Amino acid sequence: MSSLFIYACIIFCSCSGSGDDVFVPPPPVEEVEEPIEETPKPTVIDVNKADPSKPTFTSFDDTTPTGKKWVRVENLSDEFDTWNTAKWTKTTWNYGGTPVNMKEKNSGVADGNLWIKATLDNSNDLWFETSRVRSKAKIKFPMYTESCIKTAHISAFNTFWLNNGNSNDRDEIDIIENNSKPSCGCQPEYPWQMNSQYFIVKNGVTERHHGNSTNKELSEGNTLKGVPWNEAYHVVGAWWKDAHTVQFYLNGEPSGSVNTTQAFTLEQFLIWDLWTQDSSWVGGEAAKQDLLDDNINTMRIDWVRTWKLEDN
Repeated sequence: MSSLFIYACIIFCSCSGSGDDVFVPPPPVEEVEEPIEETPKPTVIDVNKADPSKPTFTSFDDTTPTGKKWVRVENLSDEFDTWNTAKWTKTTWNYGGTPVNMKEKNSGVADGNLWIKATLDNSNDLWFETSRVRSKAKIKFPMYTESCIKTAHISAFNTFWLNNGNSNDRDEIDIIENNSKPSCGCQPEYPWQMNSQYFIVKNGVTERHHGNSTNKELSEGNTLKGVPWNEAYHVVGAWWKDAHTVQFYLNGEPSGSVNTTQAFTLEQFLIWDLWTQDSSWVGGEAAKQDLLDDNINTMRIDWVRTWKLEDN
């Protein structure tokens, strides 16, 4: 169209009788740039910056029910500056079908951490010396507990769990059974997989389901997304909401859950331990030489914090 207009003007000017007429071309048409839509930046979730007086998740997405508040349970909370005999004990029963030998000497508190160490005893069929730490107090729903943990980098389950009872009659909530170095060649996702589950056992009959998740699926803004269990301290927790519902948490975000058929009926203890087994579901047995390396053979717990959910 603009070419025809210019051509017409030239014809008009050439046909006019005045030699003084001067052709003035039209102004150029300015191109308008389309605005570029900016991708919104993901919300940063850094558990190290969370408010320690409340459950970590409340600093990023506070889903505390209206009319309720979190009240800290002191006898189930500890920053582990010293070993507190009023809060914790060491239990030494062993897991069957494993080389595990629970020893009091293999756990303690140092440098602001509760530690559980795996050591080698080649003179014993139970060559995997380790330890278990259990709370003296028990707790029941509605409650929330979380712990900041860096795993030993050996093929073993580093655990944080709740339990009460025995093999024929018990309630159990396993927040983590994490293995950052599976030896079986059959669990490639274990270095990031949060193995969570529950058991309700009544009269020897077991109800059990998993609520597994992975830290690879944390939100893009989470500073611990995709970081293996042994490379940083991770905050793992559980909101035990009622007799049937447990929501697990990982680094400030909901991450897996379970809903039971039978009801949880028992108050439960908090427990940490470190153990291995030659089975695919554990991830394979630990290499003996790894137990000689103090750089990788120790599970470390920076803190544990527990709250009851109460009316305002």
